[in-house]
Amino acid sequence: MKVLPKQSVSMYTRGSSTSQSVRVRLDADVYYPDAEGTFPVLLMRQPYGRAIASTVVYAHPVWYASQGYIVVIQDVRGRGTSEGEFKLFENEIEDGFETVNWAASLPRSNGKVGMYGFSYQGMTQLYAAVNRPEALKAICPAMLAPDVYHDWAYENGAFCLFANLGWAIQLAAETARLKGDESAFLELSRAAKNLPLSDRIPARPELMQKFAHYDAYYQTWLDRSEPTDSYWQKLTVDVSAIDIPMLYIGGWFDTYMRGTLRSYLSSKQAHLIVGVWAHLPWGRKVGAIDYGANAVSFCDRAQIRWFDHWLKDKELNDSPVQLFEMGSNKWRSFSKFPRSNQTTLHLCSTGLAGMDDRDGQLKDQVSEAAIDVIVHDPWRPVPALGGHVAYPCGSFDRSSIDARSDVLTYTTAPLEADLHLIGESIVEVYASSNSLSFDLCAVLSEVKPNGSVMNFTQGYLSSDRPELSLCQIPLQPTCICIPKGSAIRLSLSGACFPAYPVNAGTGAKPGEASAIDFQIITIMVYTGEAYSSKLHLNLQ
Repeated sequence: MKVLPKQSVSMYTRGSSTSQSVRVRLDADVYYPDAEGTFPVLLMRQPYGRAIASTVVYAHPVWYASQGYIVVIQDVRGRGTSEGEFKLFENEIEDGFETVNWAASLPRSNGKVGMYGFSYQGMTQLYAAVNRPEALKAICPAMLAPDVYHDWAYENGAFCLFANLGWAIQLAAETARLKGDESAFLELSRAAKNLPLSDRIPARPELMQKFAHYDAYYQTWLDRSEPTDSYWQKLTVDVSAIDIPMLYIGGWFDTYMRGTLRSYLSSKQAHLIVGVWAHLPWGRKVGAIDYGANAVSFCDRAQIRWFDHWLKDKELNDSPVQLFEMGSNKWRSFSKFPRSNQTTLHLCSTGLAGMDDRDGQLKDQVSEAAIDVIVHDPWRPVPALGGHVAYPCGSFDRSSIDARSDVLTYTTAPLEADLHLIGESIVEVYASSNSLSFDLCAVLSEVKPNGSVMNFTQGYLSSDRPELSLCQIPLQPTCICIPKGSAIRLSLSGACFPAYPVNAGTGAKPGEASAIDFQIITIMVYTGEAYSSKLHLNLQ
């Protein structure tokens, strides 16, 4: 089907709660099919300039319009050419509700609206659905985290430094550009290519303080470090209260995979697609591994089938859950997210798990008691490599990192049969520290027969309990087949920088911790019968 030239159109929404009489103009591009009749509307609301239209992962709106849809790409408040002040997520419930109703009334609309988009554009779908506009019939939220504190800003109490700071600089630079502040734009653009991580307070760069008037959220996220803060409650969406069909899309190496999966599990009517992808792009190679042609995204066609069903009453034959299994490099289909069978491996050691990778083992049985020691030096923190929190994301050979003496490794014997892992595994470690606070990073890898060590999932914990206690570290959800002959390795360290801030050891929050006060931190990890540290694997 041919498509007419795009049209630029505007709508008006209410101003802030303190000035309801003010009308704010929101601008959009509209793509119409070149055909007679009325059509459903597909809406995307995004903050990056509507000409981009999320084409970093999706087909261009022209393609969606050619499938028989009116496609609307709108700049959210304060972005692109839309009026108003951009405040991260804060206006999207009301603006989204009004936009859906406006889109449903466009010329040649049949009154049915669907929404699609990933990341911020995924969140705008959920916010638009909160007040239940009648015209909104189905959505396709991808790579998002409705619990903004736990699954976006922080992970297990640790501030997601690299992701948060990089995004904040990008948004601040765009605000400077829209304001015509060229010097600020250029300074922020340079910082985006080389993140400022060496200031007096490393997690609070002077750059962000200098351009605080362009910062949509970063300082707030640093300062509001408690999940009970009312700020987080206002931004968080209760997905279980939204009763419309949702097709979720995620990636095993995406920063927000935890939120995507939890969202799906809380939804009343939902399908799920999870590829091997990072946040972007959605291709066949992630990190150092080429997962084959099957790994390439088919989400454009899947979304059209989804919308054809809910907006055009066509039959839908897609499996409710489609998961890409790494290792076998195949898609697996399920009627719902599969329940897993948990198996437990015990951390066993001679006390030298940081000195020789043959001294730390993962076994079915508990071994004699031992204490492994991590000495975390803030001058040379263990670096981030791949995973879901660093750039580039994905799987890399981390054998050189595992050779460091401040990284403990525990490895199984070579597997005697293929092992299928699915879902969220958990590390339980008994640990203590000589400092007021410490961090633990846990990485699971496949140790191949050739000696390469390829990470496939990880998790992080920031603790202010230095006394001997049980530390629980949930790992990023995954789906992988570890083949016969390979082994599984758990690596533990006291840092993963710059994915997360270096822990000062003083108990100070990242936004307050001065680099000159950073301490060397000693962390003791206990194994054996009295304090049996464990790895709980979810098997399929």
